[in-house]
Amino acid sequence: MRVEDLDRSRVRPGVEEAQLADLRALGLDWDGPVVRQSERMALYEEAIANLDYEGLLYPCYCTRAEIRAAASAPHGISEADRYPGTCRELTAAERAEREAAGRPPALRVRAEGVRVAFEDRLLGRFEGETDDFVVRRNDGTPAYQLAVVVDDAAQGIGEVVRGADLVDSTPRQLLLARLLGLPEPRYAHVPLVLGPDERRLAKRHGAVTLADRAARGEGPGEVRAWMARSLGLAEEGESPTMQDLLARFDPERLPRGPTIWAPGPAV
Repeated sequence: MRVEDLDRSRVRPGVEEAQLADLRALGLDWDGPVVRQSERMALYEEAIANLDYEGLLYPCYCTRAEIRAAASAPHGISEADRYPGTCRELTAAERAEREAAGRPPALRVRAEGVRVAFEDRLLGRFEGETDDFVVRRNDGTPAYQLAVVVDDAAQGIGEVVRGADLVDSTPRQLLLARLLGLPEPRYAHVPLVLGPDERRLAKRHGAVTLADRAARGEGPGEVRAWMARSLGLAEEGESPTMQDLLARFDPERLPRGPTIWAPGPAV
């Protein structure tokens, strides 16, 4: 179990405890103690130092607004979050000028558009182009992209299962693993659960936490049964145990399209 809490300033008190309690209520457990990214900064800094030693990083002084403006310019870059390499070839004098103006730099990888391909368990072959992405933010915090690569290797993760909306970040993470000499996990990007308006599930679609569902008369077993039905692992009206679901689970049965969350009325 890994708690991804790199930015402690944005973690509300009690959220971690509530999430772990929800997992236990659903019947999920984990091996070993809980690992927190906020307690592993030395590992990330070591990885950044290794990349920097190999000449694979450069300081970037751009603001998000400047990146968006550059990405909308007529030079062929269509994605607003794809970095156009503005600071890649700055001279020492130009860097000094920006730092004198009070701009602390982020650190970016010299990926320079290399293409990385992998075979996804659900999506099949996927290939993406990597831009010069951030590995340390301008406030000194290691970037999520780097932290998960370091953690996956350290924890011996063999397969990463996550939402299909994150597939575009996988080429970056595979590239980082290669640059750091770390093993590359396999990937399975699963379809999302969407709200009734077929948009990404969020609070606006109704109550979705176990506490919210409990307030509407729905216990963890009923929530687990809904999730099981959405995966083709249970029939309508059935309340399978976790042992039932383990016995029935087959990645080939997973849906290839999104599931629509349609909660019942409050009781």
